[in-house]
Amino acid sequence: MKRYFADMHIHIGRTETGRAVKITGSKTLTLSNILYVAKNLKGIDMVGVIDCHSPEVIEEMEALIEIGDLQPMEDGGLLFQGKTTLIPGSELEIYDLSCDGPIHVLCFLPSIEKLKDFSSWLTTQLKNIHLSSQRVYTQGRELQKKVKELGGLFIPAHVFTPFKSLFGKGVKQRLDQVFDPELIDAIELGLSSDTEMADHLSQLHRYSYVTNSDAHSLPKIAREYQALLLDHPSFSEFEKALTARDGRKILANYGLDPLLGKYHETTCAKCLTPVKPGIDQCPNCGSKNVTKGVADRIKELSDAESYPDRPPYIHQVPLEFLPGIGPKTFKKLLKKFGTEMVIIHDATLEELREILPEKTAQLILKAREGTLSLHAGGGGRYGKIKEEE
Repeated sequence: MKRYFADMHIHIGRTETGRAVKITGSKTLTLSNILYVAKNLKGIDMVGVIDCHSPEVIEEMEALIEIGDLQPMEDGGLLFQGKTTLIPGSELEIYDLSCDGPIHVLCFLPSIEKLKDFSSWLTTQLKNIHLSSQRVYTQGRELQKKVKELGGLFIPAHVFTPFKSLFGKGVKQRLDQVFDPELIDAIELGLSSDTEMADHLSQLHRYSYVTNSDAHSLPKIAREYQALLLDHPSFSEFEKALTARDGRKILANYGLDPLLGKYHETTCAKCLTPVKPGIDQCPNCGSKNVTKGVADRIKELSDAESYPDRPPYIHQVPLEFLPGIGPKTFKKLLKKFGTEMVIIHDATLEELREILPEKTAQLILKAREGTLSLHAGGGGRYGKIKEEE
């Protein structure tokens, strides 16, 4: 078995004909571009593309199969040009009578045939089958049952994000308010939390954690991801890794330090001033539009007295966040090392010095080790890396 990198939450901005799928996604974020960038620039071995229910996207997948670029795998998934595996999926919004607010979930299907069945069923449950992250007009438990009926995986998405997530506004306290706990395959943490933070909730201890980019543009692919120990990258191997079966497992989660996330601190959404917990009005501008931060929300939900043994969560910083790495420098790095994964994980200091100044090369090593100094983000603004003297 080998180490494989996986980013399981990537949006499609447009189809090949230019039709919008994720309206807020980049126009260059097409299925073909995602697969090309993941394989040739990012070095990602498995991608979960979560807008594949859209009929035009299914047509694109079938066209890629016809020309031989996508090859259906016996144990699920589709192999792109012999290298990167596509796991087709759908992000949907639950907002039934059991919810206190909208909740986004990820549904993954093992094959294009099962995906087409799912898409056909969704046409009776959505207002617009062509768009991403649509509200599905059924109960959370019914959606879970449908996904399981088709042999799929069900994962609540970015569960602590203040908007459209399980613990953001979806439920006041417990996930079983909306979902059947037995039919959840993993929990996606989101950009403003990590393993240590999430494990303050004992109700999550039974699940594996996944960390994904939620990419809305090509450069954002693999800003968060996981390393998996698999025989080969496929749907069934991914499913086994989530439950640590047959020697398959999650080796490590790589994600932004929560301080870099857009919603870590409670912050005034108008002027971005940090606001203390329990205060509903900005002390700076007087606005009552205060966004509760992930850290404060988790404190409200904390009940754990002991914690499970988990894979390490490594506070990875994407190369684009690092001072001194602009587009030209990035191209030079890719020319030498091939993919971002090689630069981030495997390039030595000596090799980096051949391209970069000493200070910038050291930043990559510090990012790899999780030792960078950071300014916290909040209110929709990313955190920043502190400039060193």
